[in-house]
Amino acid sequence: MTRTVLLRALTKNKFVASNAPRSISISISRCISTLVLAEHESGSIKPQTVSTVVAANSLGENSSISLLLAGSGSSLQEAAVQAASCHPSVYEVLVADSDKFEYPLAEPWAKLVDFVRQQGDYTHILASSSSFGKNLLPRVAALLDVSPITDVVKILGSNQFIRPIYAGNALCTVRYTGAGPCMLTIRSTSFPVTPITENSESKKATISQIDLSNFKEDSVSKSRYVGRSTQDTERPDLGSARVVITGGRALKSVENFKMIEKLAEKLGGAVGATRAAVDAGYVPNDLQVGQTGKIVAPELYMAFGVSGAIQHLAGIKDSKVIVAVNKDADAPIFQIADYGLVGDLFEVIPELLEKLPEKK
Repeated sequence: MTRTVLLRALTKNKFVASNAPRSISISISRCISTLVLAEHESGSIKPQTVSTVVAANSLGENSSISLLLAGSGSSLQEAAVQAASCHPSVYEVLVADSDKFEYPLAEPWAKLVDFVRQQGDYTHILASSSSFGKNLLPRVAALLDVSPITDVVKILGSNQFIRPIYAGNALCTVRYTGAGPCMLTIRSTSFPVTPITENSESKKATISQIDLSNFKEDSVSKSRYVGRSTQDTERPDLGSARVVITGGRALKSVENFKMIEKLAEKLGGAVGATRAAVDAGYVPNDLQVGQTGKIVAPELYMAFGVSGAIQHLAGIKDSKVIVAVNKDADAPIFQIADYGLVGDLFEVIPELLEKLPEKK
């Protein structure tokens, strides 16, 4: 009977989130100038960058937002064109085209941000709480001798923010009182992007090429680009997927973890894993979900054989609907799950694969 209810819940067309936080409007008198550090790949702006722009737009009504893109070649220019129309609040797109920024290394990027800041006199500098932002922003903050505020989930004003502490079990309100620019990393899942409709006004920001003739970087770099490995898959990106299917250590092997991948393909979702599963070598570490992995907020999050460690729950608590399957009825994940099933995942997953309709 419980499995029938579970199947009905999964086959519903949409999931409704409850207790949605209300937006808080803060009026400010002075003009705010914000620089957003953009991430791009293969000529496209990454979704977390647009979420960061949404966050920047919450700083105040008089906010002027500039996007900074760096790299080299035609893909950079393609990304700049897309960035110019990614959000109506973007005023300007700044492009730094040089072989020095071919790879997203923190050292040259930090020098670039400082170089651009000196010319633009920005009050705020924002980046997403991705590996790129976490690597770059602290270095920029050190150059400017300011204290960054990380993992912001809500903006109350131009200098007041909310961020999680204690693995997401508490929220802390922080007021920035420094003299230099306010530097923030933004949790992208907390700032959803409103889809652009056909009736929306088409507004494109101006694109400006940065003059790098006076740009100087350190002659000796402490890091160098070695290489990059990616997986060719048609599944959606884990950080922005509508559906996420996660497996834990209870799957016991790489071969068994393929059941999670098959279920994800059937539901059109992304594959995630716990830290224990990653440490056991079942999947690559870029699929890890949690405080030390990726923070996700899908419409549907399914966890199989996941006990619910604190650091994992911190990465999924913003999910709209959480479904948990575990043999242990006392597993902590059941405390936050919307639907729970106490059962053997080696029996539940094959049954789901058999009864769920094919993805359209």
